[in-house]
Amino acid sequence: MTQVSLSAQHLVKRYGGVVALADGNLDVHSGEVMTLVGANGSGKSTFSKIVTGVVAPDGGQLLLNEKAMNFSSPLAARVHSIEAVYQELSLIPRMTVAENIWLGHEIGSWNGMVKVRDMREQTNQLLNLFKGVIPDWVTPDTQVTELHPSEKQIVEILKAFSNNPSVLILDEATASLDLRQVNRLFELVTEWKQRGMAITFISHRLDEIYRVADRVTVLRNGRTMASGNIRDISRQELVNLMIEGGVVQRKASTAKFQFGEERVRVEDFSTNILKNITFSVRSGELVGLGGLHGQGQSDLLLALFGSLPYFGKVFISQQEVALTNTKQAIHRDIAYVPGDRNNGGLLFIRSILENLQLPSWLRYGTPIRMGQARRDAHDIARGGLKLIMSGLDAPVSSLSGGNAQKVVIGKWLLRKPKILLLDDPTKGVDVGAKNEFYKLLADLQVEGTAILFYSSDDEELLGLCNRVLVLHDGMITGDLSGDLLNHSELMTASMGGSMEVNQ
Repeated sequence: MTQVSLSAQHLVKRYGGVVALADGNLDVHSGEVMTLVGANGSGKSTFSKIVTGVVAPDGGQLLLNEKAMNFSSPLAARVHSIEAVYQELSLIPRMTVAENIWLGHEIGSWNGMVKVRDMREQTNQLLNLFKGVIPDWVTPDTQVTELHPSEKQIVEILKAFSNNPSVLILDEATASLDLRQVNRLFELVTEWKQRGMAITFISHRLDEIYRVADRVTVLRNGRTMASGNIRDISRQELVNLMIEGGVVQRKASTAKFQFGEERVRVEDFSTNILKNITFSVRSGELVGLGGLHGQGQSDLLLALFGSLPYFGKVFISQQEVALTNTKQAIHRDIAYVPGDRNNGGLLFIRSILENLQLPSWLRYGTPIRMGQARRDAHDIARGGLKLIMSGLDAPVSSLSGGNAQKVVIGKWLLRKPKILLLDDPTKGVDVGAKNEFYKLLADLQVEGTAILFYSSDDEELLGLCNRVLVLHDGMITGDLSGDLLNHSELMTASMGGSMEVNQ
């Protein structure tokens, strides 16, 4: 692999009245991992998209091996061996793993025919890079629509790696991965670095940053605030640079919540993954769902929202109910916030106003009382959510990742749900936005909302939740609270360890 040096100098990018980058600077060289950090909306993804030719800068310059470059498209960047893995997946669901990986650079013969067998064999070699951390049934011929989000993310990584890049940008590439998959990715990153690849790593997880990075560049409000050796800066200093006003508190609140009546209870509850589980959540209680990816956490939330068939009994406020579709769940004041806002949370071509009111338009009559709908949306956007936006009529695609996720949550808060189902809602969200989200959860608890909260971040579960149900192989292997709510017990239960479960 040839030596490469990439330098971005004084990059500027505007979207209407919103300045995404005001003065962006970054350098990354062969054989190193440069981590790019900053709050949501600081310009990290815009930086990546300029480097890979997805968007054109309004100012500044990009240098590749000290030569000025201006990539007009991702293809132009790819010609220079620059690839990126974005948080928003680019896979085509109804195509196979192999077809997705080689799309646009299919392996062909001298007569222009695609070598299907060669593509399948090389796809197998790529999948073997993650052997042991993805299921054996994932093959080159598996349709992407059948994959778990973590497996889709791995296919996205392999798609970029299949081009043998000299420069690789990993933009929140670990957000959907479980711990074993992250560990394997970092082993590969070390190998790629040793072979001379220049890697830019974007993450909001400080543990990952300090584990994998050689150097760090900090963005704040579209400007590069600092750059240097990661070992020369403490975690507190790093967060101070990222967030104007300094370090935020991780805990949502230190208040002692008084839980009310039983809000939701499931008995002998089963899906294709879940196996006869029983538990309850009370009014004002925040119950976490822990464990490795794919153990039934998302199935549980989707089933309670009427989006997945289930067997067993569900009681809402001690009354048995049937939840066979989402309409029934919404009627029971249940709200669901997905972690994948792109596929299940937002209409990106529509306005912020339309997205916020998506489940609530019928409440405003016919003809729609648009003035009231706009006032309600404005109140939640500026008040509870503190959205950073140019206006309610701006497309939701103009928002940063953290602000877009706030819209996913806000559209349900307008309905004042009694039961809130959260499926990894802070995935890819920065420290500042997380802190606002934690405060929002604390307010909802005080109002009596029962919250069932899955997170792939163990620190988040331990720091926020009153109780954590740990799932392994579709069963509850731990019901942790009080002194049992710690890393050791959580890890033991996540690996299937036996402990007393208090239903």
